[in-house]
Formats: sequence, structure tokens, C-alpha cells
Amino acid sequence: MLVLGLVLVLVLVLVLVLTEGEIEEFVREGVVRVDEAFPRRVADACRQILWQASGCHEDAPSTWTRPVVRVGELALPPFREAAATEKLTLAYDALVGPGRWLPRGGLGTFPLRFPSAKAPGDCGWHIDASFGFEDQPDFMQWRINVASRGRALLMLFLLSDVGDDDAPTRLRLGSHLDIARRLAPHGDPGLTLGELASTGFAESAARPEALATGPAGTVYLCHPFLVHSAQPHRGRAPRFMAQPALLPAPSRSAAPASPVERAIQLALDEQPSSADPLRLR
Repeated sequence: MLVLGLVLVLVLVLVLVLTEGEIEEFVREGVVRVDEAFPRRVADACRQILWQASGCHEDAPSTWTRPVVRVGELALPPFREAAATEKLTLAYDALVGPGRWLPRGGLGTFPLRFPSAKAPGDCGWHIDASFGFEDQPDFMQWRINVASRGRALLMLFLLSDVGDDDAPTRLRLGSHLDIARRLAPHGDPGLTLGELASTGFAESAARPEALATGPAGTVYLCHPFLVHSAQPHRGRAPRFMAQPALLPAPSRSAAPASPVERAIQLALDEQPSSADPLRLR
């Protein structure tokens, strides 16, 4: 009986990786922070691989000659392990829905930011496009639609400790609601990234700002429409992170609306076209 009780407690703890309050905060603000989402030893292993891939050397700051170095996808065991911990799997289920997302084989690409007086040149506010990549070299022509076709979550994996001065990603809380309203009139084709950026994302400028800080192993799970921005590195230690997408499963589920979908519906409640429930595709 005691063993059964302990098992039930363990199951309850696992199910409540995200509390009801955190999920509702995600719906309203577009982001939730998961502490100790993957072990520090995994973050350490990822950084060692990325140091080698970057061509820079951890113990030689003279090699840190650029403000940002981008490393392509590396489907190696530490990256796969970081993306697939039990804690994160439960969080994906809570925000997107069980069976409604695809497991990741890695962590996507890696923007490594170094202390520098040079402007990195990539610090504009934006959201990440999710479809229309095929045979389209101009990323400003990639697209986003109101159903978030091709993207279930934006994720920020901290592979190093990140403080306020270490180029943490800037997040506009609640901006996903503004983007949903911009996209709604454009239906399935949606808008290109260039069309969305034509306003400078001024519609979300009044939103409060948060910084994606925390120790290595922290993950920020963001709504696909959350407006965010890089910034220059003003600290001392390089910042290593990954920013993969969680992709939706190809089949359309008839399950109740997920928190990602509920957030979009919340934004459209006053829109005449909001009667039909949205489904991620």
C-alpha cells in the first residue's frame, strides 16, 4: 500500500511539471520557464561540442573575434538528450497536447554570443517563420499563418548560465496576442515575415519585457507568435543557447484546444471569424 501511495505521488508530481496557473500564464503571456529542464552535465557536454564547432577556444578570449557565431544543427547524443527529457516531454504535452507534436532529433541551430563592442547586427524584434521555406532563399518571404502552420512552440534552451548582461533573449510578454490579431484576416496563406515586420512590430511595443535568463539547463517554452529579440553581449562569459522549434504532428487531432490554440482563440474572441476552433497544422 505504501509503495502504491509513493507511485501515485510520483505520477502526480510528473503530471504537474506545469501547474494550472503556469499554463494559464502561458496562455496570457506567451511563455513559461522550465527550471532544470535538462541536467547541467548535458549542458556542459553540449558546450564542449559547440566550442569545437565554433572555431573559438574557451580559454583563449583572443579567438572571440565576432559578436555572434552561428553553428548549424548537430544531431549528437547530448543535444538529443537535452530535447527529450521526461520533464520537457510532459511540458510539451501540457502546452501542445499528447500525440500532437513530433520528437526532436536535436536542438536546431545555435547562436553563440560573445562579449563584444561590435554591434551583432541581428537585434531586431521579430517572430520566427514556420512555413514557405521550400525553394525560397529569401527568409523575409517565409510565412506564418493564424493557425501556426508548421510550428507548435518556439523554445529557448540555455546551454550556459545567462545573466542580465549575457545577451539574454528579450521577450515581449503578451505579444503573441497582437500577432494573432494581425494574422487573422489573412487566413491560411498568412503573411510573410517581411509583411509582418513592415510595422516594426509596433503593435506590441507597449508590452512588458522579460529576459530569458537562468542557469544552464533552463528552457523557455514560448508561443510561436511571441515577439522576441536578440541583444548585444555586455558580460564576460560567452552565452551558448539553442532555439529550436517544436513541430506539430501531421495528423489533425480532435482533442480539446491546447493552451497554444487557446491563446490564439483568446486573441480572436472579438473577431467575427473566431467561431471555429483553431487546430495547429
